[in-house]
Amino acid sequence: LAQGTVLSGSAAKFSSHPAAMAMKYLGAYLMAVLGGKESPSADDVKAILDAGGISYEEDMIAKLCERMDGKQAHELIAAGYGKFAASGGGGGGGGGGGG
Repeated sequence: LAQGTVLSGSAAKFSSHPAAMAMKYLGAYLMAVLGGKESPSADDVKAILDAGGISYEEDMIAKLCERMDGKQAHELIAAGYGKFAASGGGGGGGGGGGG
C-alpha cells in the first residue's frame, strides 16, 4: 500500500481501529530501536513503514516521537511488564492425566 491508500473491506475495519493503528507506529519505532537507533526520528519510523508498504499519518508519527522524546524504550517496556506481572496470572489448567 502506498501512503494515503484507501483500504476497503476487512482491511479498512482493522486499520480504523485506534489501537491497531497505534501498534504499527510503535512497532516501527521499536524496530528502529532494535536496529540500533537509541531515539528513532520520525524519518526512521517512516522508512520502516515505507519499506513494509504500510500507509501512515505524519501527525501520528510526530506524536509518537514527541511522546518518546527523552525516554528509553527498554525502560518503558520494563515498567509496563512490571505492571502486567503484578496483575497475577490466573489459574493454571488442571492436569488431566488420569490413566
